[in-house]
Amino acid sequence: MKLNFGFAPAFAALFALFAATVFAATAPEGALVTTDWLASNLKDPKVRIIEVSVNPGVYERAHIPGAVNFVWHTDLNDKVRRNIVSRADFQTLLQKAGISNDTTIVLYGDTNNWFAAWGAWVFDIYGVKNVKLLDGGRVKWEAEKRAQDNRVPSFKATKFTLSGGDNTIRARLSDVIAVAESKSDFKLLDIRSPDEYSGKVFAPAGIQELSIRAGHVPTAVNVPWGKAVNPDGTFKSAEELKALYASVGIDGSKPVIAYCRIGERSSHSWFALKKILGYDARNYDGSWTEYGNVVDVPIDNPTGTIWSAK
Repeated sequence: MKLNFGFAPAFAALFALFAATVFAATAPEGALVTTDWLASNLKDPKVRIIEVSVNPGVYERAHIPGAVNFVWHTDLNDKVRRNIVSRADFQTLLQKAGISNDTTIVLYGDTNNWFAAWGAWVFDIYGVKNVKLLDGGRVKWEAEKRAQDNRVPSFKATKFTLSGGDNTIRARLSDVIAVAESKSDFKLLDIRSPDEYSGKVFAPAGIQELSIRAGHVPTAVNVPWGKAVNPDGTFKSAEELKALYASVGIDGSKPVIAYCRIGERSSHSWFALKKILGYDARNYDGSWTEYGNVVDVPIDNPTGTIWSAK
């Protein structure tokens, strides 16, 4: 007699769904996830999506479903001192977002992931594991007409505890001056525009001037951050990035310090150097708004532009 178990097809379908969910939830190796991968894992409870954008109202208008909003100015920075968020406040922020030790964190944002990369840098400083950047960020997600909504998610708070950290990925003013004065063999990478680097302008067009002097740190080479990305905002391949930075003498043989105006564009280049290429790279978040205002530091200003009150 041939037995027919009616529940077998249902069980097989259930198992297939379970297996697909488990394998889909496995985050890919490396520091990036694709829009395809994220779209397939939007409902995975072990994936937490965090938007870090700079333009007001962007998140509120619409965002990736399930994404939590971290405000760059107030959540990832100290509200009084010019410094990153404290360890205690950052831990509370992550707990409220429902993050646990086994959570895969996916960061994304506007302006080509500048501030999302800044977020990744802060996560690294405090030793948070399993942090990924959505390759292409918000622009690519929207260009592909992926799902969005304006609902603000709520998650059960966790007891997540920060442990460890890596302050070596953060450069200070003294580190940069040491390179400028040939007292350190670190490399300096200025990722601003050629006009900022040469001293022709003090800040990008439409951005408030916050430095008293223009130019760049002596010995710094210039690779504008935008050269590291494709037209759709995704990072270029590792091979292309290696060639790009090697063309100015940065090949991973010596530590490199990246800087820009306030540290956000340079965090994007830091991400390429550190997380994609595996170089010993640090982000100088003081950047030109600190260096360009310090009394008696060495500066190269090929254009010779002189600051004046307006």
